[in-house]
Amino acid sequence: MKILGYAAYSATAPLAPFQFERREPRADDVVIDILYCGVCHTDLHFVRNHSGFTTYPVVPGHEIIGRVVSVGSQVTHIKIGNIVGVGCMVDSCGHCHSCSHGQEQACIEGPTFTYGFVDRRDGMTTYGGYSERIVVSEKFVLSIPDSLDPAGAAPLLCAGITTWSPLHQWKVGQSSKVGVIGLGGLGHMAIKLAKALGAEVTLFTRSIGKEADAFQLGADHVVISNNAAQMNQVANTYDLIIDTVPYAHDVNPYMDTLGFEGVLVLVGYFGPLEPAVTAGPMLRGRKVLTGSFIGGIAETQEMLDFCGQHEIVSDIELISIQGIDEAYDRMLAGDVRYRFVIDIASLRQQE
Repeated sequence: MKILGYAAYSATAPLAPFQFERREPRADDVVIDILYCGVCHTDLHFVRNHSGFTTYPVVPGHEIIGRVVSVGSQVTHIKIGNIVGVGCMVDSCGHCHSCSHGQEQACIEGPTFTYGFVDRRDGMTTYGGYSERIVVSEKFVLSIPDSLDPAGAAPLLCAGITTWSPLHQWKVGQSSKVGVIGLGGLGHMAIKLAKALGAEVTLFTRSIGKEADAFQLGADHVVISNNAAQMNQVANTYDLIIDTVPYAHDVNPYMDTLGFEGVLVLVGYFGPLEPAVTAGPMLRGRKVLTGSFIGGIAETQEMLDFCGQHEIVSDIELISIQGIDEAYDRMLAGDVRYRFVIDIASLRQQE
């Protein structure tokens, strides 16, 4: 089927309309008319080929909310008319250790990501949510609770699960003390989710002036992380710290704020840590430095259901598809509170 989308044709050209072919639906497929698509830093990285492996043209978008318009004969749980979501993955091998334990994002053979990858069954390129329609296997389609605003729910499919997964993994609850490093798309979701789980939440930030936003989102405390006196006051305090910083930075000061057997989880950065991490705090206090990458499908549905119960969505700015390049520039400048979401109805409008 012919689909209209918005694509990057090169690392330097503005995004532009692009017509492409979606596969014909299989028996286990769900066909979704896209209503909203969140804008993630990963979209920008792919568009500008920061990792060096983007194949053009690329249609970004992996925070997708839409309405089901048809289902295959083997689909059992999704109905026509349902509001559903599609996140970062649309397939995996289904049989490796990770997949069989509900961690498809860690598929040993590699998950099939929503855009910029190759469908493992038919070899077609995957194209993302900056488009009018998508075809996805039922196993990778998520139910969106009726209590959630669909536009605000879009970033839950990436920012939400990325921060929920470590909170879930390390069993954050009423007695937990949680730190969040950075107040952006990931950080604001980490604060909301940790607070709803009952934790005492602290925002670490280098930017004076974010206190009001942090408290509004649910933080109990704000620590200016380049203020040595404030950092000393919270030494040996936290059970879990979620580090959302997307670039190389010094994690050593934060390791000192972890309590015994405390855990610092990197969720925003994939590169080498600079300066090197000092092993002493880990040895003396059994402190853990680890990482987490999105989450499995069942875990994502659990997060969405939790958000439905607590009416948690992302703080968003709704934009037209024609404004995507400006949104990328503003995102790089930190000029968004806290996530852009594209109204896909704008796709058919003239500029």
